[in-house]
Amino acid sequence: MTNELIAITILWGFVFIYSIMATMDFGAGFWSMIYLNREKTKATNIANRYLSPTWEVTNTFIVALVVAVYSLFPKAAYTLGTILLIPGSLILLLLAIRSAFLVFSNIATEYKKPLTYVSGITGILIPGLLISVLPISHGAFIDYRGGHPVLSLQKLFTSPSEYAFIGFAISSTLFLSSLLLADYSKTSREMDAYKVYLRDGKILGPLSVLMAFVIMLTLKTETPWLYKRMMEDLPLLLASLGFFLIGGLALFLPSYADKNIQGMPRIAVIAVTVQYFIASYVYGKAHLPYIVYPNITIQSSFTDPNSFMAVFATYIVGFAILFPGFIYFWSLFMHDKRYLRQKSR
Repeated sequence: MTNELIAITILWGFVFIYSIMATMDFGAGFWSMIYLNREKTKATNIANRYLSPTWEVTNTFIVALVVAVYSLFPKAAYTLGTILLIPGSLILLLLAIRSAFLVFSNIATEYKKPLTYVSGITGILIPGLLISVLPISHGAFIDYRGGHPVLSLQKLFTSPSEYAFIGFAISSTLFLSSLLLADYSKTSREMDAYKVYLRDGKILGPLSVLMAFVIMLTLKTETPWLYKRMMEDLPLLLASLGFFLIGGLALFLPSYADKNIQGMPRIAVIAVTVQYFIASYVYGKAHLPYIVYPNITIQSSFTDPNSFMAVFATYIVGFAILFPGFIYFWSLFMHDKRYLRQKSR
């Protein structure tokens, strides 16, 4: 494997980890808003309990992602920074608003409802803007004026592909977060909340798959070079669909711990995450060697080899230090039943 492929794999890893964690984080904030007035189900309490320790950790990965782009592909940073100036600024603004209002909603209890609504709405808008980076990178919405790339917002927001990606981002955010919160509710023995999130997962799963098919249809007409390359890995796409079916089936089967309870949400979370992993691999592989089609490739924008080795060594040491901490964090807030049940009293 060449240095360029190693570097883009690291970058892709950051993107995938952040997309999964952020999906659960943003979705939990939205569900907290939706069920704010349904106190009997305790669905909002479950969402807030998940949000409390995780939203700050999630934001660290977007910092790591930006640093990785500038350190590994500095020549692509200029183009990305130019064409993503407006959507990137909107994302940062919404992240700042959401973070601030999320904090204040837990402090200023007399304004909890309006603050929760603002953080919930901004949280569901952010995934739609984030995923807009993908259709922009396909190159069809970029004009070159005097040799400088300029994003055509008119082309972007009149493209069916853009709205297909946005719809997929929102539906996937709500779907995956509902699965996670169902698992979290079940572990916390909040069965009313569990039934609510299990129902939401059953509804949103088919919608997410439908939006994935819509993306493929729009790619076929608007970005045929990418569609053709993805079809070369059709067996992997079918395997991805198979994992979705496993996840969907897990929501209807009786629990292995208690046959009277329907659903195995943890298996569903794992299966759907594997599904997204396979699908994102197929998409990323088809997109290579382009970072921004057709002018910016991983070869043309790669950093100096000596700088890459130094950065790569730094990432290895950094993850060796941080990874045990993330494992401990996950076990503390997601799997420690004593903690969960103590909090649910």
